[in-house]
Amino acid sequence: MPRARRSTRSSRPSRQRISYHQSLTDFRKLIAGALAIFALTACRPPLPPSKPLSELTPQEAAGHQVYAAHCARCHYANSDRSLHGPGLQALYKQKYLPSGAPANDDRVTAVILHGRNMMPAFGNNIDEQQLDDLLAYLHTL
Repeated sequence: MPRARRSTRSSRPSRQRISYHQSLTDFRKLIAGALAIFALTACRPPLPPSKPLSELTPQEAAGHQVYAAHCARCHYANSDRSLHGPGLQALYKQKYLPSGAPANDDRVTAVILHGRNMMPAFGNNIDEQQLDDLLAYLHTL
C-alpha cells in the first residue's frame, strides 16, 4: 500500500527572523515613544498655590467649613487629582472646568445645586449663604 506523503511545511505559521539591528531599532522607538508620552504628561505647568487657611477672610473660612462638611469626601482641595470627583485646586484659575464647561460662578453653582454625573445635588442641603461662602472659598483654591 502506498504511503501518504507528508507535507514538509508545518501547519504553524513560520516565525520571521528579526535581525539584531532591527530589534534594537524597534526598542529605541519604543523607549523614545515612552519618553515622549512621559514628557507630555509630566511637563505641564504647575498649578498656582491655594491661599493659606490662615489668610482666609471670615466668608472664605465659612466656605472652608462647608467644603469640609459636604465636599471633602469626594474632592481634593489642594490638588487637581481625582478622588471620587475632580480635584478643585485652581478651579477658577483655569479657563474650563474638568467637564469642559466654563469656569465661572454660574456653572459651578449649577453643578453644586443640581449635581452632575456622579455628583449628587446639594440644593436641599445648603442654604444661599453657605453656597456664597463655598464659592468664595473655591475662588481661593
